[in-house]
This record gives sequence, C-alpha cells and structure tokens, in this order.
Amino acid sequence: MALQLKQSLHLSQQLIMTPQLQQAIKLLQLSRLELLETITYEMETNPLLDEQPVEETEEEKVLAPTVQNLEDVVKETTAKEQVREREDVDWESYASEYNNNWAETPYEDRELPSFESMTTNKTNLVAHLMWQLNMSNFSGPQKEIGLYVIGNLNGDGYLKVTLEEIVQTTGYTEPEVLATLAQIQKFDPVGVAARDTRECLLIQARFQGLEGTVVEKILLDHMHKLENKKYDQIAKALGITLSDVLTAVDIITNFEPKPGRKFNDEETIYISPDIYVVQVGDDYQIVLNEDGLPKLKINSYYRDILSNRTEVESQTKQYIQDKLKSAAWLIKSIHQRQRTIYRVTESIVKHQREFFDKGIAYLRPMVLRDVAEDIEMHESTISRVTTNKYVHTPQGIYELKYFFNSAIQSVDGDAVSSESVKEQIRNIIKSEGKNNPFSDQEVAEMLKKLNIDVARRTVAKYRETLGILPSRKRKKPY
Repeated sequence: MALQLKQSLHLSQQLIMTPQLQQAIKLLQLSRLELLETITYEMETNPLLDEQPVEETEEEKVLAPTVQNLEDVVKETTAKEQVREREDVDWESYASEYNNNWAETPYEDRELPSFESMTTNKTNLVAHLMWQLNMSNFSGPQKEIGLYVIGNLNGDGYLKVTLEEIVQTTGYTEPEVLATLAQIQKFDPVGVAARDTRECLLIQARFQGLEGTVVEKILLDHMHKLENKKYDQIAKALGITLSDVLTAVDIITNFEPKPGRKFNDEETIYISPDIYVVQVGDDYQIVLNEDGLPKLKINSYYRDILSNRTEVESQTKQYIQDKLKSAAWLIKSIHQRQRTIYRVTESIVKHQREFFDKGIAYLRPMVLRDVAEDIEMHESTISRVTTNKYVHTPQGIYELKYFFNSAIQSVDGDAVSSESVKEQIRNIIKSEGKNNPFSDQEVAEMLKKLNIDVARRTVAKYRETLGILPSRKRKKPY
C-alpha cells in the first residue's frame, strides 16, 4: 500500500484564550491592592485612560462599552459623546509661561528639614546589636566573631549555626568564640544569640542573679518535666516543697523565650474588605468597596482625533485605535469583575443567612458548585473570585473562601459545617475547668450531645488547627 498526501477541509470548534480574555481572568483573581497597582500601571502606559473626577455627574461618566467585538468598541466610542469635551491645550504657551514664571521666582535660602527626618526607620534586631557591638570594647578578633554571630541570627534572636561552623569560618579557637558569644548573649535583649530555648532562659535567669537557685536547677535538669507541667515530680527530685517549685515556675514564665521578637521590623498589613454586607432592619444590603479605586474613562482629546477632527498620520491613528481597544476592554473587565464579586457575595448571603444572623456556629456546609449553579457561572470563576477577597459582615471580616467548607454528618443525618464544629470545640474548651480540662474523647462525646457525630481523632485534628494544646498541657492542677 503506497503512502499518499491529500488535502482535506473540516470544521471544528475549540476554545482559544485571547489576550483580552486572559486579562479579564487575571483581573478577576487579583486582590484589591493588586488591582489598584494594575490600574495605576495601565494609566501610566495607556494615554487614553483618564481618572474620572469625583464631581462629574452620572450623565458625564464613561462606563465600559457593551460590545460584541473589538471593532464595535472603536465605532461605538467614536460615535457617542459620552464624555465632556475639553478645550484644546496650547502646549507652547503653557511651556513658555511655566518657564518664565520659574525664572522670575526668587530663590529662598531657607533651611529645609532633611529627608531622613521626614521618614520613619524602625530599628531591627541586627542594627540594634551592631550598635552595641561597635560601642563595646571588643578587640579586633572579637568584633570579627561578633559580626559573624550577629549575621547568623534568625528573627527570634537564636543562633542558627553551630560552634564548629563559627570556628571553621572565622579561623579562631573555640575558647575565643565561646568567650565572645557569652558577651553577645548579654547584649540587649538579654538571651539573644542563644542556641536553644533552654540556654536562652538560663542566660536570663543568671543575668537576674538567680544562679544556683531553684530556677536554674529546673532549667538545667528538669526542662522536660517543666514543659509537661509535672511539678510534683520536680519537687520530689529536688527535695523541695511544691510551693517553691510553683514560685520558680512563675519566675520562668515571665522570661522572654524569643528575645528578638520585639525588634520585628515587618509592617502590619491591614485588610481592606472588597465588599460590605450591612444589616438594614431584617434584611442585608451589599455594598462594593470602591473607595480609593480610580474611576476610569476614555480621554476625549484622543477620541476627537479618531473622529477625523484632526488630521494625523495613519500610523498615529492606528496606535490610538489600539490603545482605545485596550482601554475599553480594561474598563469593561473591571466592571465585570465588580459585578461578579457582587453576585457571588449575594449568593453567599442567601445560602448562609443563619451565619449572618447568629454567628459561626450556624455556618452551613457549602461548596463552589452551590454558588456556581445559583449565579450560572463556572466553578473555576467562583474560585478565582473568592481568592484573596474579603467581606465585612456583622460577624467580622472574613475571606470569601471561608464560607466554603466541608460537611460533617450529624447524629440525625443532617450535614454540619466543619467551621461550626471547630467553633463548638473552641466554646467547649473555653468553658472547661482549668484543674480538669476535657480530653479529646470527652469533647467528642459532648459534641455528640449537640447532634454532631465526630471521632476523637477528628477532634484532635481540629484542636491542633485551632492552635489549642492537648489536655495534659492545658491542665493547671496547682
């Protein structure tokens, strides 16, 4: 059988991710801060984008064109006068007047504040220790060792390299390294450059003159028993009363286990919600948070060029048309993003009405499909919308993804939200006695009385997720 080459035609349909569609999807999953950065960048790179003044009326606002293709964007934008025309600017007169005024302005010889005095600079741990190192009477080798030690501290102030590595890197002997390290450990904050928690607490105890006391003995020989609150065993091993042990424990608990924590230079990031859910009477109103987001419009000056009021070169007109398409699509995508967030939040409020009325304990199990079917969108779109988006509710500020959680079967067969189970566990442990905390099995049995059927290991998993210690470490018997 001979091989042959043939030509044939056939029709097929396939999905193609156009650049415009990719941009719309990207805008959909951006957080509020990232959206603001994207809008600012587009305004800097696209001359056809202008920020709409706040004082403009509704008739003067430019909304995203509702068109079927990009050719209609140009036709519709050039045909309709949707923005206020501005007078032509005489740039030559403006530049001349600006230059003359600048030349005639007399120079004022006055002392201005320095740039450093107008900015804030929070001292971090390394800078604080370097200042103390430079102010100390260390010799040249000691300063070299100190520089290496300070440069290898983590954010909590602990030394993350071994003694052997310091000796090998600096080239000095082990006694020299130990002597320098002991001096740095007395720097402010005391206990910095320790190699573990036990050494950190010991340094602080000795700095306060507690060397040879019960506090030092507990830290030296009974650290494991201290962590597990076996105070009676410590008292028996040291041959002292339980009261003396509790006094020493009270002193130890006032030490700082992470000395470098107070010099953390990370800025606090405050959440700005994307949408508000406000209770008005017995109903809830949904309001988009557009505070700080620029209102975009098409620059009327360039639209006049496209309407043939000004003779320009064909390449210039083509450039303006391309930028007009990009600007119109950006405005349309932003409006579509805001509408989608509104519809998703509206569906969440409808499904989780009891949560908004009564709190976390009444949160219902819900998946992305529930909202997708309600607003007739794909689950992937709902997933993008709910990522890094926050809603302000009467119960607090939550990420939109918080409302989507798994279901747990109750005793009578109904489904219960996993988040509501966690809230019940938190409330049960909060109400327990300090001398006799509930075990995981006891919590599971108490949940069963509340019509929630969960196993002990599930309670343990949720407890660890909530950051709650096990019962033996929560116990305070004395």
